[in-house]
Amino acid sequence: MSYKQLKFPKDSQFLVTGGAGFIGSNLCEAILGMGYRVRCLDDLSTGKQSNVDIFLDSPGYEFIKGDIKDLDTCMRACEGVDYVLNQAAWGSVPRSIEMPLFYSLNNIQGTLNMLEAARQKGVRKFVYASSSSVYGDEAHLPKHEGTEGNLLSPYAVTKRCDEEWARQYTMHYGLDTYGMRYFNVFGRRQDPEGAYAAVLPKFIRQLLAGERPTINGDGRQSRDFTYIDNVLQMNWLAMNTENPKAVNTVYNTAYGENTTLNQLVGYLKELLGFYDARIADVDIVYGPVRKGDIPHSLASIDKARQLLGYDPRFNMKQGLREAVKWYWENLKRK
Repeated sequence: MSYKQLKFPKDSQFLVTGGAGFIGSNLCEAILGMGYRVRCLDDLSTGKQSNVDIFLDSPGYEFIKGDIKDLDTCMRACEGVDYVLNQAAWGSVPRSIEMPLFYSLNNIQGTLNMLEAARQKGVRKFVYASSSSVYGDEAHLPKHEGTEGNLLSPYAVTKRCDEEWARQYTMHYGLDTYGMRYFNVFGRRQDPEGAYAAVLPKFIRQLLAGERPTINGDGRQSRDFTYIDNVLQMNWLAMNTENPKAVNTVYNTAYGENTTLNQLVGYLKELLGFYDARIADVDIVYGPVRKGDIPHSLASIDKARQLLGYDPRFNMKQGLREAVKWYWENLKRK
């Protein structure tokens, strides 16, 4: 069943923090497309004004420019809200190693502020972004919830702390919480620019410009690349579930298929070559391994299937085809 068929009470009010970012703006778009009201909270430190502007003419859309590190802002944003989708955070493992204090303040204290505001304002459900980085050096594949290893970066620490705070708020205050352990999400509106851009949109931008993409390491490291529409489905199922066994836990949010970076570049050259045949001839550059990176990532999605009825529609290549089409139509070629 498509997530678009799921129903909520007619006057439901949704809040998306980080709603000007990649995943957040897609959540806002989906909520509006289903006929519900959504409030977006974002300080635009990493989110984009353009991801706000596209919705400003929608009658069900409201934007608050504000910071989750400020509790009063979180309280104001949660006023009258039924469902919170907490996406606000700073990503990037390398940047977190450079800025551990800021990551702790932004990703941990900010999420704690949102949990407290949701509790005080009577929010029904609180769905929040976690990350596959919490598995750390756990070597066994696929990754199962409950078999985490030693954390390898400050970013991973922040996400694990968020999970623990959410558990506390369910245990002590009865707030329904659901953690989404995102595995390398990609798709429309993911930013390809900047030193800390995610690998997939960055590769697309480089190939479109005729530049040689750089792979850190030998390219044999693998990831469970997950198309954005699968992520939307997971968030919707968590908000909609009435299964008492599904609350106060975390879920791998993925497709359950791993792809090496060498394979990824090969697929991108093949798909982009359909639009520009010259891209197929662009070579790859190999660089040093990034500090804090895990070698392989593959999710078990059995728990989400069993408790939420998760059934992802897009495998990696199907999602990549959709993403490449979007970037070809929307990314300015240099």
